[in-house]
Amino acid sequence: MSLWPAIAASGRAKGSRPSPTWTESGANEIASVHAGDAQARPSPALKVGSEDDLLMANSGTELLPRTIIDIPGEEEGASGEADRQQWSHPAEFLMSCVSLSVGLGNIWRFPMTAYENGGGAFLIPYFVVLTFIGRPLYFMELAVGQFSSSGSVKVWKMVPAVKGVGYGQMVGTWSVVTYYCSLMAITLFYLFQSFSSELPWASCDPAWADGNCVDDATNVSLTAGLQSSSEQYFYNYVLNYSSDISNGIGLPDWRLSLCLGAAWLLLFLTLAKGVQSSGKVAYFTALFPYLVLLTLLVRGTTLPGAFEGVIYFVKPEWNRLLDPKVWYAAVTQSFFSLSVGFGSIITFSSYNNFNHNIYRDAWIISLVDTITSVLAGVTIFSILGHSAHHLGVDIKEVVRGGAGLAFISYPDALAKFTWAPQLFAVLFFLMLLTLGVGSAAALTSNVITIVCDQFPKWKKVYVTLAVCISGFLIGLVYVTPGGQWILELVDYFGGGFIIYVLVIIETVAIMYCYGMSSFVRDVKVMLDLELGIYWKFCWLAFIPVSLSGILAYVLLSLELPTMDGLYYPMSAYACGWALAGVALVMVPMGFLHAFYIADEETLFQRVKSVLRPKSSWGPKAARDRKGWLAVLADDP
Repeated sequence: MSLWPAIAASGRAKGSRPSPTWTESGANEIASVHAGDAQARPSPALKVGSEDDLLMANSGTELLPRTIIDIPGEEEGASGEADRQQWSHPAEFLMSCVSLSVGLGNIWRFPMTAYENGGGAFLIPYFVVLTFIGRPLYFMELAVGQFSSSGSVKVWKMVPAVKGVGYGQMVGTWSVVTYYCSLMAITLFYLFQSFSSELPWASCDPAWADGNCVDDATNVSLTAGLQSSSEQYFYNYVLNYSSDISNGIGLPDWRLSLCLGAAWLLLFLTLAKGVQSSGKVAYFTALFPYLVLLTLLVRGTTLPGAFEGVIYFVKPEWNRLLDPKVWYAAVTQSFFSLSVGFGSIITFSSYNNFNHNIYRDAWIISLVDTITSVLAGVTIFSILGHSAHHLGVDIKEVVRGGAGLAFISYPDALAKFTWAPQLFAVLFFLMLLTLGVGSAAALTSNVITIVCDQFPKWKKVYVTLAVCISGFLIGLVYVTPGGQWILELVDYFGGGFIIYVLVIIETVAIMYCYGMSSFVRDVKVMLDLELGIYWKFCWLAFIPVSLSGILAYVLLSLELPTMDGLYYPMSAYACGWALAGVALVMVPMGFLHAFYIADEETLFQRVKSVLRPKSSWGPKAARDRKGWLAVLADDP
């Protein structure tokens, strides 16, 4: 049940009550709704309260004398609506969401996650999670953002007690986008190298290779102690990888630093004009990867050994379905792929028109994301199957997880192409770069929106420049010899664990504090859509219970991250927990701040007030807000 009950009572209650009356004073209109006892009384005169005047309404059987709601006048509402950018065309929003959701996680994370968690059997928990967790959460975040036209922090005017969730998500988003751009830097480096007359990783170069190096282009299988030229190229030449960080992570590599600067420059140019510029770029970042992916799929499936590779990818291990870690992996993959819980979805939808059909978009985006993941898996493993066939070894000998799949296994397979390997290398790394720009732009946009919402007088282009420069400076830590160690650590503590916790709090706050009935009513006002039992079951029961259960299991069987089987120094783990702590402590800090600024006198009244929406909560445009308040006035 909602802790924010009906704003006004209608004639359906016992006794007669006067209808709501609208009064006008200057440019402000105020909804004055009587919510007193059963006896009819004239409505008292009301004054417009400040934004800190919280909505006062009956809670349970307790009745309070009146309701005060801020309503913008025509000029104020129009101004507020004009000041906030909107997508130039609905297709830009859809393309931007596709760019956000379809990213590097689909190309290298999903295939390896599926491969490591039961192969084809993993698709069962993944589809279950997508259906009952991923898609409902995606639609919920789209709805609250579009309804309020607010970013991922300001949206918590609906439940001020948990506004710290928005700041916690910002910490998680910033953690992910900083290392995401370092992967884009490596991608740029490989893209530039792909224009060489011979792929530089195809053969061992004495400048970076040792006596254990074997040329990729040869038909020699790797025995114990031997390494492919693509592997030594990645670790020895590109990363200058350090296998031990106990004495520090080293200094940034100048080549990767330049590529990192280029990556952030691309993001700045994409985001400089807000959604007016990023929306145009989204057409390319959303569609071009599919052209490349289909090209690679056709090429890959026509190679010898491709079929065996695909079978290896989809072959099910049914016993893995009983392993809770597989289900945790499915949830994590869904979050990472759809970008649920990072705040970017709320941000993007906040630039929509109030009545935009996000219900349709949620279905389209979730289906496109799933199809892309499976398509990427088939494409990657068909080419890896050819590589294994070429060497005469089992496919598991040529498969590596994470960044190794993109920068070792796949380049190794490309080097064995007999026709135009440079062309396919350029296409592959250009596809990765495009996917990276689309996702990183969305994540960075969330941080920029939070800052601009908090300081509306600051020019967005300057905020964007400051954010990009900061991101570049922080990202330098990832292009050091020990940078991959830091990346894995930040990914574990900043990009997975905290988002999981914040999504649980977010769902409970919206569905139990604001109230599912209130949320469903708002969707009805916005989209003229009645939500069925499927959505209500997922939000009220399945998502909170299942996510809490899986999280409890993972915490009880906690396994700290390692790098190539080696544990981090204790100081590194301490930094990881500190990062998670910074994000999670935002929630109690947000509650304490909301509690402190509340106007009520008693402890109980203050707690109740921070669990109710602020008077300024609701649609921003005057016309939409009036319609919404009229519906509230008619609620029993």
